[in-house]
Amino acid sequence: MSDMHGGGGHDGDLPESLLPYDVWMEDAYREVMLRALEHVSREGLAGEHHFYLSFRTDWPGVEIPSRLRAQYPHEMTIVLQHQFWDLTVDRTKRCVSVGLSFGGVGSILTIPVAAITGFADPHIQFSMRFNPPENEDTQAATSPEAQVSEENGEEAPSSDAAAPKTAAAVVSLDAFRKKGPPSR
Repeated sequence: MSDMHGGGGHDGDLPESLLPYDVWMEDAYREVMLRALEHVSREGLAGEHHFYLSFRTDWPGVEIPSRLRAQYPHEMTIVLQHQFWDLTVDRTKRCVSVGLSFGGVGSILTIPVAAITGFADPHIQFSMRFNPPENEDTQAATSPEAQVSEENGEEAPSSDAAAPKTAAAVVSLDAFRKKGPPSR
């Protein structure tokens, strides 16, 4: 009988997977983000929870005010905390929309799910990074991340819990997984 947990007889590298586990994992993590956004759209934010949502501003289908696109031509991060409205997840159109105020001017932002590069809830030090799908037209290099607070349009305070500045090939949630019983 073979050991399916990797403990027996492997002296070298594992073979390359013929199954797209990395794509499936990224889809699953995006689903976690969408469920969190849907929950907040129905119930509101509880306690000290708040979200940082990073996205590619140059992605096809992103709808933001032209002055924000000029200020953040590649990527920006918005903070959903105190003053936002009409948060909506449209699964049919595969986009998220939200109303925010920048410099006292209210705007509705529409962000395709594929444009989202990061999601974080700093209150519990939870964050995920996403890689844009490779088959999309826009593959320009991203600029350093700009963080914008919805309350006044000024830069949000930097947080290590927010999306890291380097893209990761694999999103890992190992720190949040429950450990099984010790092996004997």
